[in-house]
Amino acid sequence: MNGNLDPWIEDFLHYLRAERQLSPHTLSNYRRDLEALDQFRTRQRLDHWQQLDSHHIRRFVAACHQQGLGGKSLQRRLSAVRSYFRFLNREQRLTTNPAAGIRAPKSERRLPHTLDVDQMHQLLAIDDNDPLAVRDHSIMELFYSSGLRLSELVGLDLDAIDLKAGQLVATGKGNKSRQLPIGRLALSALERWLKVRPQLASADCPALFVSSRGQRISQRQVQTRLKQWGIKQQLPDNLHPHKLRHSFASHLLESSGDLRAVQELLGHSDISTTQIYTHLDFQHLADTYDKAHPRAQRRKGR
Repeated sequence: MNGNLDPWIEDFLHYLRAERQLSPHTLSNYRRDLEALDQFRTRQRLDHWQQLDSHHIRRFVAACHQQGLGGKSLQRRLSAVRSYFRFLNREQRLTTNPAAGIRAPKSERRLPHTLDVDQMHQLLAIDDNDPLAVRDHSIMELFYSSGLRLSELVGLDLDAIDLKAGQLVATGKGNKSRQLPIGRLALSALERWLKVRPQLASADCPALFVSSRGQRISQRQVQTRLKQWGIKQQLPDNLHPHKLRHSFASHLLESSGDLRAVQELLGHSDISTTQIYTHLDFQHLADTYDKAHPRAQRRKGR
């Protein structure tokens, strides 16, 4: 980085460090983003910050985009620039904020990775009576059966499960609770786990899933165990809890076509969040069409 950063930027970074007490990592991001702006100003032969206007900021964003910065990185950079100019306004060094109202290009929305049905069968084909293996099998079945978030799963207590009714109550984002069905195979896996749970759990622990030390299992422990099972069951990609939730949503929508029901089961407050699974479903249909339809075969080179 440039050791001779503009004095006004140094004043702003001192304010962030001393008054807002931001972390070193965040300060480093601010410094890098504002250094890029300062270098752009120099290339534009602008001697003073007062000379920058909204057209310059738009050109700055376009230049960063051409250098390969993605939507999220550009949004962060613009946020740093806006904060910097607000600071200069408050210090009465500038009277305008040339970055106000300027937006970065939207990030390309990435489709979530899922397992197909055969891969799910491969993962869940576990025949191991070790208590930890029984627990892990139950965890994975429940992820796939009910579409739980990781935080929801580790937060489950024994009284959240109703085996007779085949349902559970999960507490999700914003402390909102929702009732979810438990599939037949997940119920069977849960019953197996509950039989061996006393071998691991402390007497006073209310958690449904516990670690080898007898207390509530942590999110990190679940992530680590799933990654190990993915390798053991010879899956091609890294296995993580959200991949099982994505697989639940994708497979359910593919079979039912009921977007509203999938939204309710996932606990999404906005249906636009759920709609990403319609893209996955269409992608599957398009792949099937390309492979099966006699007139869909694309010529080589196209």
